[in-house]
Amino acid sequence: MERYLIDSNAIIDYLGNKIPGRSKNFMDKIIDSTPNISILSQIEVLSFNTSDENQIILKNFIFDSNIYELTNEVANICIEIRKVHKTKLPDAIIASTAIANNMVLITRNKKDFEKINELKIINPHSI
Repeated sequence: MERYLIDSNAIIDYLGNKIPGRSKNFMDKIIDSTPNISILSQIEVLSFNTSDENQIILKNFIFDSNIYELTNEVANICIEIRKVHKTKLPDAIIASTAIANNMVLITRNKKDFEKINELKIINPHSI
């Protein structure tokens, strides 16, 4: 069974009910089995400027998630991604976290990641 790493934009879209029905069912299954996120997504999501009510929803989501830390392996993959593809640091960290942990990245920003050959990507808006 595939494992998935959920990017910040997919978290925000999912919790904001901005994902189409069939895609929402797919995301429900992933999230019901404990979502996986990068430490960077935790920072991005909790830095999101939103209402107190939405902040509680975001914090609960993060609390219920497996959070993948920045390890030496992730850092080394990240360095190579940045050297080869000139990828922005946040995107390179998220991509390298997915690669190091053999996960498929769920993101709506496919263009930011599609040049990284080792990375499998799913856009939750086009399932």
